[in-house]
Amino acid sequence: MSHLASVISGNGGLQAVRVQAPAGAGLVYLHGAHVAQWIPTGADEVLWLSAKSQWTPDKPIRGGVPICFPWFGPRQGDPSAPAHGFARLKQWTLESTAPGPDGAGVVSLRLDADDDTRRWWPHEFSLRLRVAFGATLDMRLELENRGTSSLQAEQALHTYFAVGDVRQVAIHGLDGVTYIDKTDAMKEKLQQGPIRITAETDRVYTRTAAAVTIEDPSWTGTHAQGRRILIARENSADAVVWNPWIAKAKAMPDFGDDEWPGMLCVETCNVKDQAVRLNPGEARALTARIHLERL
Repeated sequence: MSHLASVISGNGGLQAVRVQAPAGAGLVYLHGAHVAQWIPTGADEVLWLSAKSQWTPDKPIRGGVPICFPWFGPRQGDPSAPAHGFARLKQWTLESTAPGPDGAGVVSLRLDADDDTRRWWPHEFSLRLRVAFGATLDMRLELENRGTSSLQAEQALHTYFAVGDVRQVAIHGLDGVTYIDKTDAMKEKLQQGPIRITAETDRVYTRTAAAVTIEDPSWTGTHAQGRRILIARENSADAVVWNPWIAKAKAMPDFGDDEWPGMLCVETCNVKDQAVRLNPGEARALTARIHLERL
């Protein structure tokens, strides 16, 4: 164990790794390999967590960065399967902690196929999350096919960001990109200009590797009045933008009725026909690199 990191008993008694590095602090739970906190040194918390999250081994954590794998949303043809896959409900193995470049602290966690995963998804695989907590938050999710047949998997780093007021946020970088509007009968639409959140929003922006910037002029924190969150993505063909708005927030038991103005999801992902396809022995990494700027 690196002197930068320690294993603690987190919310609900769930095991977590706390990182205190020169360039930033963070927290990642072994339950779901769930990044729950990132505070760059001299800045405010960047991620959002619901006060209503249910901290139990059989429930996903609401907020932070859930890992969706090997399917996204409900599983087609199997309503009994866990939404967004099993990875966010599994206990991952802590592989290592170490100092990283530029004053970061790095944590590596791993999930391998077992009898439980095989009953949902009949593939041999290894999934590794490497997280560097520093001036940037670097998350690398690597999938390796360890079986004898090809596999196909959807995957997402389902990142929840803390914002001052989502109604005042502008999301840049996706102008001119086609998206699927999940709140309007899955219609395909074309993004024109920056994204503004004015109602329930659930959109899959397809076939784009563009960096995304959240401009948040209403952020009021200890260290900044207004800020930008920059999200660079690698091996990510899609991006999801989500906010539940009023009615859906009230309908979710692990989401506070009045919490929706303070959060915004911008997800780094490969979903639907952009799902990852790997032959035996192949591996591929999905990467999100998040950086904070003052306005």
